[in-house]
Amino acid sequence: MLLHVIARGKIGRSPEAELVARYEKRIGWPVRLTELPETGGRIPESQMPSRTVLLDERGDALGSEDFAAKLERWRDAGVRETRFLIGAADGHSDEERAAADLLFSFGKATWPHLLARAMLLEQLYRATTIIANHPYHRAG
Repeated sequence: MLLHVIARGKIGRSPEAELVARYEKRIGWPVRLTELPETGGRIPESQMPSRTVLLDERGDALGSEDFAAKLERWRDAGVRETRFLIGAADGHSDEERAAADLLFSFGKATWPHLLARAMLLEQLYRATTIIANHPYHRAG
């Protein structure tokens, strides 16, 4: 299953970009990163069937193992692409939230978009290692 991160704003050369690249290289699943301008731009067509996850402060704050279980269920059900959308400073519209398969939150705190991108890539790496029974994640 393709893990496709679609983020508003340019990460450029930054410490966050280094973290994103570090975790992207470690993930054993196909990964695609797409950057869009703060406003406008076209979200690429998805591989069907697909799932859409919006990073949203009002979403579910899933633990790493629950997040991994959800990705594993989608993969095993034949989902070809899971898209993770990180919005601009104003977040997502009500229509985007309603259309999403999952609203995912990193808790009640507000995180900078570039840091949220790095955190998402780490959680994707962690989830894929949990699914593979790799010792990276230490439950408990």
